Amino acid sequence: MAQVGNEAEVLCLGETMSLVAPAAPLPLEEAPAFTLSAGGAESNVAVHLASLGHHVRWASRLGDDPLGRRVAASIAGAGVDTGLVEMRSEAPTGVYFKDPGPDGTRVHYYRAGSAASTMDQDFLADDVIDAARVVHISGITPALSEGCDRLTRRLLTRPRRGPISFDVNHRPTLWSARQAAPVLAELAQLADVVFVGLDEAATLWGVRTADDVRELLDSPVTVVVKDGAEAAYALGERRTVVPAPTVEVVEPVGAGDAFAAGFLSGVLRGEDDENCLRRGHLLAAHSLRSTEDHTAPPDADSLARWLALDEEQWGALRFDGSE
Repeated sequence: MAQVGNEAEVLCLGETMSLVAPAAPLPLEEAPAFTLSAGGAESNVAVHLASLGHHVRWASRLGDDPLGRRVAASIAGAGVDTGLVEMRSEAPTGVYFKDPGPDGTRVHYYRAGSAASTMDQDFLADDVIDAARVVHISGITPALSEGCDRLTRRLLTRPRRGPISFDVNHRPTLWSARQAAPVLAELAQLADVVFVGLDEAATLWGVRTADDVRELLDSPVTVVVKDGAEAAYALGERRTVVPAPTVEVVEPVGAGDAFAAGFLSGVLRGEDDENCLRRGHLLAAHSLRSTEDHTAPPDADSLARWLALDEEQWGALRFDGSE
């Protein structure tokens, strides 16, 4: 059941759609069976955080339709407080399809005119925003509509009680890199914690290294740069690097959201950047082993054991079905 109340450790805001995915990692054209679930960057983060025991609220709009009601029930059933979700009869719930293939997973979106795109700067009251210790948003929201852009800017420019976490999350199907690059850089500069993939940053801003990203985004307290299967960097007062464990990838979509949730879980627990990065890697590794956008996290004993590994042991860590 969803947790309720005015206060939460984290408030996540953003669109969630109905997700159709092959039950096995096969192309859409060949798959004989499919799963129907909920998928959205910010709600993925919320679900992962809730599964780790954090009190999380998710705010958005959904169509008052069977898919929207199913999405809301799914996220509430994962332990997320969905009391801030509005159901709209005049706009539908967005849908997207995962299409796994040998060269990676393609995603097909059907979200134009969705209920979430009708959000505007007045969507949330100030006291609701201020009740959270951390607010998490992404660069997907401002691309949905002018109203969603105004909402994102309001969250990032208003006086705030706690830090705002911003995942750059560029979606080429929503806007081109040329359109998105200056806007996403501007918004990221207004956040306190920023997540961005190195390949994503290279596409947007022409940078080559994590340090280049930090030089470009010099205002946030911490910039977290994910370099795929190589490593992740937390660049703040100190420069912290943690290599990624070896993972046999089943399907990659959603792993970045799992990483963000793991890192933020460490932040909420008051841990140092190394442990925050390790938590991010561990949740991402489990996500990479599934076709779903969010999976059950490692159990607490396993997490504690992996977090306690020394540098050499961590470097030998593998997730290949035998762990």
